[in-house]
Amino acid sequence: MDSQLIQLLILAGIAIFLILKLRSVLGTRDGFEQPPAQQDPAQQSRQNFEVIDGGFDNDITDYVEENSDEAKALTKMKAAEPSFTVSDFLQGAKGAYEMILMAYENGDLTEVRDFISPEVYEAFATGIEARKSQGLTIEANFIGVRETTLKSVNFDPSTNEAEVDVRFVGELTSVVRDNAGEIVEGDETEVKRQRDTWTFFRKMGSENPNWYLSATGD
Repeated sequence: MDSQLIQLLILAGIAIFLILKLRSVLGTRDGFEQPPAQQDPAQQSRQNFEVIDGGFDNDITDYVEENSDEAKALTKMKAAEPSFTVSDFLQGAKGAYEMILMAYENGDLTEVRDFISPEVYEAFATGIEARKSQGLTIEANFIGVRETTLKSVNFDPSTNEAEVDVRFVGELTSVVRDNAGEIVEGDETEVKRQRDTWTFFRKMGSENPNWYLSATGD
């Protein structure tokens, strides 16, 4: 046999061996396979993180029952003003409670007048004047708010006006002194609890961010 033919047969055998070896390592493809498409990064992100629409808003359900009238009203308030959050509102209401309560106890409403309605201002001012006419003064020290509870919510979508009732349980020390400085009521060391339900009013979406105290009750 010609030496050149023998050489060709040897090379062909080596080629067949390499093909079989590659098939065992890489596997085989049946039919036509498209090359992998380049996936849009935003689409990949959406696949990796599933967004559930219509889920609970914890900022609402942490404070009121799901599907309650209060929850529905708060949802509408958020739609009217997306930056509104219940947690921030209650934090601000708690600060307003301390500020307004102590202003009344101290007999000076100057710093809080812009945060209370004319009706509430008139009632507070009358109480302060009544104390002064009797020669009485109050010395109070605010300890803190023990409880803050969202009681009810009313929202009018036609006017965007919202009213929220908040129940406070505050702790303070308070004594009433007469003209001579003698204590006629209270104890300087006794911490008492004061329970109030205050109604805050605001037009959602307005440029003025302040809520106003529109009513008070026990």
